[in-house]
Amino acid sequence: MHEFEEKKLPNATAVLILGIFSILSCCCYGLPGVIMSIVGIILYNKDKKLYNESPGIYTNYNSLHTGFILSIIGIVLNVLSLIYIIAVIIMFGTGVFDDPEQLREFFEQAS
Repeated sequence: MHEFEEKKLPNATAVLILGIFSILSCCCYGLPGVIMSIVGIILYNKDKKLYNESPGIYTNYNSLHTGFILSIIGIVLNVLSLIYIIAVIIMFGTGVFDDPEQLREFFEQAS
């Protein structure tokens, strides 16, 4: 018999799912994915503290760590998506592309 019963970390699956969905939602204007990533990171920190107290009794630390990495990737992708959307709104909302001459200059500078 084991001295300690092997257990699963309570939020490891949730962190993994939140990390996956945060990456998949980067096309949804950025905000939902950022929220999911932040929640995943908070849950990761709670389970990481629990794991550090007694690392020998938990079996699913790899899932927890994978979910954390996916949450970090998700937050980066979603922040980039959010910055892109804000930039597009600013460019089209301020009338940058109303003048055909400005539009031509913009594309000449971009290429």
